[in-house]
Amino acid sequence: MTAPAPDFPTYRLRTFLPAFLLGWGVGAAATFAVRALGDAVLTAPCQGLTLLALLPPLLLGPGGLAFTAANWRRPGRAALGLGLVVASLLPALFVGARDIAALRGQGCAGGYIVFAPQGGSSVSTLTLPAGSSRTLTGRVGGYTARTHPGVFTLRGQASAAGVTITLPRSAVRAGEVFPVVVTAAPDTGVNTYTAGVEASTTQDGRTDTASSALEIDVRPAARP
Repeated sequence: MTAPAPDFPTYRLRTFLPAFLLGWGVGAAATFAVRALGDAVLTAPCQGLTLLALLPPLLLGPGGLAFTAANWRRPGRAALGLGLVVASLLPALFVGARDIAALRGQGCAGGYIVFAPQGGSSVSTLTLPAGSSRTLTGRVGGYTARTHPGVFTLRGQASAAGVTITLPRSAVRAGEVFPVVVTAAPDTGVNTYTAGVEASTTQDGRTDTASSALEIDVRPAARP
């Protein structure tokens, strides 16, 4: 004998929609309650705020899916779980993404250096024939002039003696564009090297840094 087909529940709008809206409302209220509690408890400028921004969507999304799967035969409870899942996206994930973006602007997510050809978009690799040089632009990102008004001291370093990185300016401010000159000596072997720039500033006794690395793909020198 064959097993009877399972009876799938019937979802009617009159019962589904109120339960769904209730689940969404509970999720939205939980999101802002967690944020309010975190703001009251976490007094340090950056400590724990990234986890606070990610906590509501991480709890509501998987939790709502698990609740829905466990109650799929009960349309009302399943609709409640689906409301929690939607709340994990909006407002929880949306608000969390905005909070993390604000933290990055305040320097809480750390800093980085943006490399770009003059007038071009950002790059992470650079092809350079041996015996030639290339001038890029650099910019300190992850910090703003409002949160870090001081001067960042620049320092460049390469992974091999044949590749050098020169910084015509030794100090810049957050968001300010500065030149970066990368040079491959004529006797540099064909290989991939790494060159990096680090910027550091001291504010209120705390040192904040921003750094990024650039891959230098050295090719044979062009024949005359």
